[in-house]
Amino acid sequence: MDSTPDTEGFLAGYDPRAYDPIAVTVDVVALTIRDAQLQVLLVRRGEPPFQGSWALPGGFVRPSQAPDGTKTEEDLAQTAARELAEEAGASLRPSHLEQLGSYGAPGRDPRMRVISVAYLAFAPGLPEAMPGSDAADARWTPVNALDPRTLAFDHAAILADGVDRARSKLEYTPLATAFVTEPFTITELREVYETVWGEKLHAGNFHRKVLSVPGFVESTGSHTETGGPRGGPRAKLYRRGDATLLHPALLRPATEAELRP
Repeated sequence: MDSTPDTEGFLAGYDPRAYDPIAVTVDVVALTIRDAQLQVLLVRRGEPPFQGSWALPGGFVRPSQAPDGTKTEEDLAQTAARELAEEAGASLRPSHLEQLGSYGAPGRDPRMRVISVAYLAFAPGLPEAMPGSDAADARWTPVNALDPRTLAFDHAAILADGVDRARSKLEYTPLATAFVTEPFTITELREVYETVWGEKLHAGNFHRKVLSVPGFVESTGSHTETGGPRGGPRAKLYRRGDATLLHPALLRPATEAELRP
């Protein structure tokens, strides 16, 4: 922090009350795959505004107080993790948490001008949601079965952005391999893509694309013990490779169509 004499003199005469107050909140789009569906974590608000409505987990950024009474300012990512624990259970600890975007349209919160910084939490095997101290209820809800018009605040727009970000990450990162148990088959990996993208993929084309990306998957040299449900040859088994980015990317069919001349 700049503590030069000029800065100290400026701060001595600075009056923050000259500006309208603005609050900062954090909202979390927590996604996982459950029952072969892409699902989002929702909490039922226990107090106004929008009491009784379903919403994304979230809350105000606030200082934390140590046992000795000292206060420590909270980082945005710390707020996201805390709100997940307070509203949906302490066992909800996603392995992937990234900042999604900021939302500050006037009137998005009836209490005052509130700026929300949204985070995306995307991880496999997240546990059952348990309502905490700040929520009346919590549940995992299939994204495709959700009516976004029922969500509080502007959470429908935040959720849409979060789902689109998750779908995009499967295009250019190996994140999908975190949702299959090693060793896995290409068919099992394809099912992750189909679940998150919400569309069926051509099996042969997907298989070819996956194997054409350096470092995406590695062969274990082994096969499944039996063939598929209809018989046939045993499938090859793979593990995650060392790539952190996919090049070339595995584009969604809709994205490929947009790029065609």
